[in-house]
Amino acid sequence: MKIKFAVLTAFVAASAAYANQFTFATPTGASTGGGPVNASATVTTNANGTVSVVLNDLQVNPTDIAQLLSDFDFVLSNGATTGTGLVQTGSTIFVAGNGTTTAGPGATGWQINNNVGGGIQISALGGGGPQDLIIGPPGAGGVYTNANGSIAGNGAHNPFINGQGTFTLSVAGVTASTTISSATFSFGTTAGVNIPGIPVGTPEPISVLLLASVAGVVLLTSRKRLASR
Repeated sequence: MKIKFAVLTAFVAASAAYANQFTFATPTGASTGGGPVNASATVTTNANGTVSVVLNDLQVNPTDIAQLLSDFDFVLSNGATTGTGLVQTGSTIFVAGNGTTTAGPGATGWQINNNVGGGIQISALGGGGPQDLIIGPPGAGGVYTNANGSIAGNGAHNPFINGQGTFTLSVAGVTASTTISSATFSFGTTAGVNIPGIPVGTPEPISVLLLASVAGVVLLTSRKRLASR
């Protein structure tokens, strides 16, 4: 048991937090000119100098494009305002005039806008046009029954990211101890439709979860060996 304890102690000492995770959400009752909005973001600052952002649009069966998530701004505690090398993933869909959906192309077209509001913004509004906004879940039967012409069959706005998009960018000076000072969600294709994000829970170093798993394995192994004596 002394050997196992020494191994675990050494592992703990060598396993300082390698990432820090923060969650934000739109306030209850938030809305834009198009109707209610509901979104969340999980932002992870990594020891390798990157920031990962997972965005979720949670507004079910939206009516108007102004309810769809288009931008996300975040301010870092180290004061960095420049990001590079955006890597993005997310499945896309086309919403037809009758609200039914078909699969869209695999690529998504978000971009980085630096030095926005004292931080960094990732946005769908740029490059090829106002496409790839993140749309929430459909209504009954998988159909967007509420969607008006700004969503359903709108060639300028289709396709949309289906529910969730994941974005990773490099930011100089970021470490696992870097925190997120504030976050802002934006909706629709009109600039300035911004809703401040509300922090959810408390930040947690991701390595804590890993250490708990390792400790469980060590404990289980010790019990098995004691039982076999």
